[in-house]
Amino acid sequence: MKANDIKKGNVVEFNNGVYQIRDIERSSPQGRGGNVRFRFIMYSVPGGNKLDASFDADDNLPEVELLRRQATYSYMDGDAFVFLDDEDYTPYMVDAEVLGDDAGYITDGLSGIYVQVIDETPVGVQLPTSVVLEVVETPPELKGGTATKRPKPAKLSTGIEIMVPEYIANGERVLVNTTTGEFAGRAD
Repeated sequence: MKANDIKKGNVVEFNNGVYQIRDIERSSPQGRGGNVRFRFIMYSVPGGNKLDASFDADDNLPEVELLRRQATYSYMDGDAFVFLDDEDYTPYMVDAEVLGDDAGYITDGLSGIYVQVIDETPVGVQLPTSVVLEVVETPPELKGGTATKRPKPAKLSTGIEIMVPEYIANGERVLVNTTTGEFAGRAD
């Protein structure tokens, strides 16, 4: 798989190890004839050792086959999130550290999650595209303000903060895009 085709969550082989891509930074070339470079923040699987490496767009990284099991978030066990397999109820324990920022999107009973498994070890999760979270703290809408709608910060039930439109109030349920971390509308 070429570096420019790799997405967050992919698992690749590199330096005789297996790594999951957690973050991708793309740097554009300076001047003519420069190559686009990709900087990957990757974590070893298993083990979770961080590695920071840069690649050219055409560099080839073999993708590692991993099982994707659909699961539902069940409970916390210390610092680990426990997901139950939707088919056979196998519990998969994934450390909060492995989830990183994604932990802020996980709520009780959240379903539609895919646990990524290599050699029977859960190595990560793929969240649904959007999740419903409750706004617990946001400034009130400014009455008689200008016609422009300014976004304002809102703290959500899981502790993360996103920007929401001015009309959103405390106690409302909102959709949040798990890829971008952005407000994606009011939830029903």
